[in-house]
Amino acid sequence: VQLQAFGGGLVQAGGSLRLSCTASGRTDGSYAMGWLRQAPGKEREIVAALRWRGGSTYYEDSVKGRFTISRDSAKKTVYLQMNNLGPEDTAVYYCVADNALILSNMGNPSAYKYWGQGTQVTVSS
Repeated sequence: VQLQAFGGGLVQAGGSLRLSCTASGRTDGSYAMGWLRQAPGKEREIVAALRWRGGSTYYEDSVKGRFTISRDSAKKTVYLQMNNLGPEDTAVYYCVADNALILSNMGNPSAYKYWGQGTQVTVSS
């Protein structure tokens, strides 16, 4: 599975950005895609993830109500709509995927086998 991410950039606090990620390869079975972020001095975390079968989603607590993950199955693309961004959301965001992800592991950064290139999201105060 190869992942290609788009989006990111610089935005003022309170603003919005949308990230997208397109996968190549098989997306059947227990396939899931998500977004992981890594900020300087902080541990990596899964901010949102979506399981292809059934559409189950996961959100990290700090982004609930602000971020929305969605997909276009035909395009093998997942989107992350980020609203009401704050400086604490500044990080490098990586598209991640795995083809054998169990529900209980959706929030585990180590559970994702495939990574795309990172895209910088910077939120100015």
